Amino acid sequence: MSIMFAATYPDRVSHLVLYSGFASSPAQRMDNYEEIVSERAKAWGTGMLIKLINPSRARDPNAVSQFAKFERLSASPGAYRSLALMNASIDVRPILSAVRVPTLVLHRRTDTLISVETGQDLAKQIPGAKYIEYPDGDHMMTFGDVETLLGDVEEFITGHREIPSTDIERVLATVLFTDIVESTRRAADMGDQRWTHLLDMHDQLAKDLVEKHRGTLIKTTGDGILATFDGPGRAVRCALALRTASREIGLPLREGLHTGEIEIRERDIGGIAVHVAARIMAQSRADEILVSRVVTDLVAGAGLKFFDRGSHQLKGIPGRWDLFAASV
Repeated sequence: MSIMFAATYPDRVSHLVLYSGFASSPAQRMDNYEEIVSERAKAWGTGMLIKLINPSRARDPNAVSQFAKFERLSASPGAYRSLALMNASIDVRPILSAVRVPTLVLHRRTDTLISVETGQDLAKQIPGAKYIEYPDGDHMMTFGDVETLLGDVEEFITGHREIPSTDIERVLATVLFTDIVESTRRAADMGDQRWTHLLDMHDQLAKDLVEKHRGTLIKTTGDGILATFDGPGRAVRCALALRTASREIGLPLREGLHTGEIEIRERDIGGIAVHVAARIMAQSRADEILVSRVVTDLVAGAGLKFFDRGSHQLKGIPGRWDLFAASV
């Protein structure tokens, strides 16, 4: 559609940027494509397309669960089948030579959905098109070397690219991650409308409790929250209160806390402390709050109770970590 618009209305288009595109659908060269789509439609809603679109995360159960949720919320199996077959009929080869606006074609060499040769062929057929190929990455644009890709787009459109600032603000904070236990199954059991209403209740409870304990709600994650606190004691008490409130509305949580230096990135946060808190949460059981030894040491004498949960290896984090379960 973008190519058609640019060729038809060049006076209304300043630049044309095509990512992982094609001139004619690769499906047209597959004799059994309709059969393949029908089989995919049967599995629609299970997260099966992640193997093609975002294969680098296809072995991550949480990523597959989120992708399955995306599939269910975006279209019915029948609608997916219709859209896939409609896309298969796309062929803009006859109009490519008519494109006269500055064009940038981007493609990743390891794209498993649209082959890199397809992208190369597209660029060759557009007069004066600039082609940039990336050595790795998935079909999904938001994973991989995103900063480089976006920088290339920015430079193509504006003539310059922003140089990331090395002056990142770092502060000491206690990071809280939460996750609703078995959210995907619960959503399927309840149905979209009831589940959405319950999630809204959960998000409002979280917002109110984080604010009450003088924390900062960084974001909701779809089935949990990420928040920071400048005091570890308030962070633990907020986690305890949130566990109780969520339990009352039938949404058991897993929660993880860690205190460390974080990077402030506009409205988001980063840094190893954030990853550690997320990995600690992943170790927690249903209705459990786990914290690192750093947190227990910092709140000694504050009247909070903890039970030793042993030493753990956190995925992607060096060394072993002593974890403790918070209790009232």
